[in-house]
Amino acid sequence: MEKYGCIGKKLTHSFSKEIHKSLADYEYELIELNEDEVLSFFDKKDFKAINVTIPYKQTVIPYLDHISDIAEKIGAVNTVVNLDGKLYGYNTDYYGMKALIERLGLDLKNKKVLILGTGGTSKTASVVAQDLGASEVLKVSRRKADDCITYDEAIEFHSDAQIIINTTPSGMYPDCSSRPIDITPFSSLEGVVDAVYNPLCTNLVLDAKERGIKAQGGLYMLVMQAVVAVEKFLDTEIEKDVANRVFEKILSSKENIV
Repeated sequence: MEKYGCIGKKLTHSFSKEIHKSLADYEYELIELNEDEVLSFFDKKDFKAINVTIPYKQTVIPYLDHISDIAEKIGAVNTVVNLDGKLYGYNTDYYGMKALIERLGLDLKNKKVLILGTGGTSKTASVVAQDLGASEVLKVSRRKADDCITYDEAIEFHSDAQIIINTTPSGMYPDCSSRPIDITPFSSLEGVVDAVYNPLCTNLVLDAKERGIKAQGGLYMLVMQAVVAVEKFLDTEIEKDVANRVFEKILSSKENIV
């Protein structure tokens, strides 16, 4: 049987299995690996196609025979397809993030964008923002570095930012009460994009909505990147209305009924 699935360190919170079940007719496994198990997993190549999540999106690159231009530009891979023993890497998070921004109706052209976090998803968000025409893209980290600013610097010197994209795990279940940043100082804010999808609405998203700012969590991104992953897995094309129906199905299954 051809194996499909997702590798990561901790996958108990993952929605990927049910999303793929809604999109395609194959068995999809959640495969938790420790760091010392990744090399053996790729040496065996005992899979048809897999998704890759935290913390292995960069770790897997040396094991691949080819990576797409977008994955190379980002420096992270989240989808690997095994074609006759050759491993091909892609970054479908790019398409998911782009789809989420477009769904929110945000125009990033000539805008200042703050990206919270410095991991693989942060790299994806940076490339998407640049490709959508942002005039300035700044990564924000708890630690000062050459390629990022601190949260204090973001608030003090960049409170005119129009878009904030959160790629940190702050606010993710079970740490639902936290938020990566206080958006109060950002008087020019037009949109907040949060890659966290569990819970559906983080405190960061709720804060923005209370101010009338366009904001959404990462479930749509998760579903849309899975759509592109399935297209890579099966060499097929999924129509947009089918993708949106799957999103609505997953959304309704996760929403609380009050």
